[in-house]
Amino acid sequence: MISILDRAPVREVDPREAQTAAMVDYLRGIVLAEPAICERFHAIFLDSAHTFIADASMGDGKGAYLKLRLRELFSKALAVDARGLIIAHNHPSGDCRPSQIDIEETSRLKNFANALDIELIDHLIVTKNAIYSMRAGGQL
Repeated sequence: MISILDRAPVREVDPREAQTAAMVDYLRGIVLAEPAICERFHAIFLDSAHTFIADASMGDGKGAYLKLRLRELFSKALAVDARGLIIAHNHPSGDCRPSQIDIEETSRLKNFANALDIELIDHLIVTKNAIYSMRAGGQL
């Protein structure tokens, strides 16, 4: 007797997908850490194969506002010879949709990264119930 499960297609897990999912979970835990009343920004630095090199918290905001200093972010990226970058910040409001400032800053980050030969892989906006990917949303 053959069960339906025997006929189910087998899908191999792509190690890069698993690694990406693990990085997203990691970022989510950091930017949503208590107290979750202010915005937090965190970066993951990757090599050319998109493998983890290092990460760094790049600041906490005041309530729903965060000031990011690109000099600090890219100094760290260059210091670890990063070729890729995934960044995340939270929205304490619970709305993960990007603001106009988020969209403008992502474009600015992408331009700086490109000038330094670093790929901005994604910018994630995290809330307790959802994650918005700027790449999937077409802003990258």
